[in-house]
Amino acid sequence: MPAITVDDLTVLDRLPVPGLGDTVRPIKQIIDAPSGYEGEGFPVRRAFAGVDLRDLDPFIHMDQMGEVEYAPGEPKGTPWHPHRGFETVTYIIDGVFDHHDSHGGGGTITNGDTQWMTAGSGLLHIEAPPEWLVQAGGLFHGIQLWVNLPKDAKMNAPHYQDIRSGQVGLATSADAGALVRVIAGKVGTTEGPGSTYTPMTMVHATIEPGARLELPWDASYNALVYVLSGHGSVGIEAKPLRMGNLAVLGAGDFVTLQGATTQDSRTPAFDVLVIGGQPIREPVAWAGPFVMNTKAEVMQAYEDFQKGRLGTIPSVHGAPTTLQEG
Repeated sequence: MPAITVDDLTVLDRLPVPGLGDTVRPIKQIIDAPSGYEGEGFPVRRAFAGVDLRDLDPFIHMDQMGEVEYAPGEPKGTPWHPHRGFETVTYIIDGVFDHHDSHGGGGTITNGDTQWMTAGSGLLHIEAPPEWLVQAGGLFHGIQLWVNLPKDAKMNAPHYQDIRSGQVGLATSADAGALVRVIAGKVGTTEGPGSTYTPMTMVHATIEPGARLELPWDASYNALVYVLSGHGSVGIEAKPLRMGNLAVLGAGDFVTLQGATTQDSRTPAFDVLVIGGQPIREPVAWAGPFVMNTKAEVMQAYEDFQKGRLGTIPSVHGAPTTLQEG
């Protein structure tokens, strides 16, 4: 898993452990994310399937893309499609992905990079592996998270953030057995570079076998733990978790995780994505690529898309030029 690593974790800032009066977040729900396909046919796990939107707020949707080893000619992406009313956060752990949008945002991300696209009032975009990767094949693994926007920001101008792996905040657990990458928000004194409309935190942690991670967490945020690979446990209940599991946690000041003492040879550590944010607590009307507050606003988004008001496909060499409504 080549997302940014550190050879000597002891040189990093240590995260605090729970103190007197602190509460470790209890487990509300554990689900096993079902598998499916997205875009032109790349495999995904639907990380939030079966979870009440009230427990996800301010998040809407998350896919684990891969992990898959493509043969030559197999890598796939998505065709041009519209979005309005939310943000997409694409975090690539293994492989390479290109992104282009109708507002000029985009670029190439790989191995720990993040693309943070605020769709806002609306745009068209495309995500696909570069042509050389399509020809050669290779490993691909990533996450795409949809973050809702509050009503007063849904029609803001689209915006794009290009976050490189070397920019993420780095910390370690009290026992120096876990590498904590802070992509957005703040954990202890460590901050991530992601700039968000809705206050939130996004962390990718690699926990070594037997190590324990006590992750301080804003008490006003929700907390979700998704397992990218390996085995471990969550909470003071030490409920077991494995790849593809999502744990929905209750209220508290800390998220507690522990790596299993024995991991398989393919996944030598317990890798998790921990996300949480301040709930927006507004009505959600969601249909396909649009996340608004009312059905009428969703219908307006479809009309605006069909009449070309969300932008036009720019000239991008080698990119498909067909549209998908989502």
